[in-house]
Amino acid sequence: MSTENLPQSPQQPVRKPRVAVVFGGRSSEHGISVVTAGAVLRAIDRTEYEVLPIGITREGRWFLTADAPERMAITDRRTPDVDELAESRDGGVVLPVDPANREVVYYEAGSVPKALGEVDVVFPVLHGPYGEDGTLQGLLELSGVPYVGSGVLASAVGQDKEYMKRVFTSFGLKVGPYVVIRPREWEQDASAARKKIVDLAGEHGWPLFVKPARAGSSIGITKVDDLAGLDEAIAEARRHDPKFLVEAALRGREIECGVLEFEDGPRASVPAEIPPPDAHAYYDFDAKYIDSTPGIVPAPLTDEETAEVRRLAVDAFEAASCEGLVRADFFLTEDGEFVINEINTMPGFTPISMYPAMWQATGIAYPELVDRLIQAALRRSTGLR
Repeated sequence: MSTENLPQSPQQPVRKPRVAVVFGGRSSEHGISVVTAGAVLRAIDRTEYEVLPIGITREGRWFLTADAPERMAITDRRTPDVDELAESRDGGVVLPVDPANREVVYYEAGSVPKALGEVDVVFPVLHGPYGEDGTLQGLLELSGVPYVGSGVLASAVGQDKEYMKRVFTSFGLKVGPYVVIRPREWEQDASAARKKIVDLAGEHGWPLFVKPARAGSSIGITKVDDLAGLDEAIAEARRHDPKFLVEAALRGREIECGVLEFEDGPRASVPAEIPPPDAHAYYDFDAKYIDSTPGIVPAPLTDEETAEVRRLAVDAFEAASCEGLVRADFFLTEDGEFVINEINTMPGFTPISMYPAMWQATGIAYPELVDRLIQAALRRSTGLR
């Protein structure tokens, strides 16, 4: 019997993948995360994806926010804030911790929770603790929702400068001289801890760099030229993290390289060089984001140096079991050796950030870069892999 003349059921339209862009957060990098989110929201192809912007306040509350990239920029040397973008302060959103249910739920006191639809992938553009450090990644693993970027372990390693260096050393990557001061060590015997730092200076000379162990965007870092400035620098680092590092200065050029996950594995971008900023003691937060000190892309390196730093960047990506993307930062010392300083598993992604600039110079424009990251996340499963 022919079915040609029977009534046909209307074909359901294929739903576009829904991307939740999660940004803000409780760390001191809150504002830069908002700036990054604005750039990502602007770049996502709305003909291919539905977008759900979710902001996390500095206090840790999750809100639906305006899809308004134009309001997520640095203005008058001031970074934006999730509180300025929240559509309502009366109700928040939650991701259910249930792998069988990807519904984002809106709740409001005195009202029945309302499902807002499923999320297919999360693009977490949080920087620093409570977002980039494996905490959000663990929540998403429990929820069974794919996400852009590295998993729990790599995110945690990439956030903690001590363990990052330990992992790199174990894989044969060279790191600079440093000491770590843990909270109990400082609180129980500050004099002994201080002596470790002075001994580092005695062996390698001043200046030293005092850094929070688990912060980024150069926040809380102080360049210390002599013993007189040490305690103030320690207090500033501990204001952001009770654990801190002290690193010996390395004489050389600052070289960065981006790594991106392709279908056949990670590949490195052309590298960039960060020249010493004229108005700053080093490449600090203001130099990066407020005064927008430009990097040199591609870096003026020999072909051999370029090949070497690209190889080392991929090695660092693999050593920490990273996924999605990484920016690897190196020093090219005066004797021609590359020393790795750190990796960032969710590097600055603003329009002026070095990671997208390096890939632009490699041949992948910002919108394509964002699309590749989303597609890589959609290809991966959550859980052990």
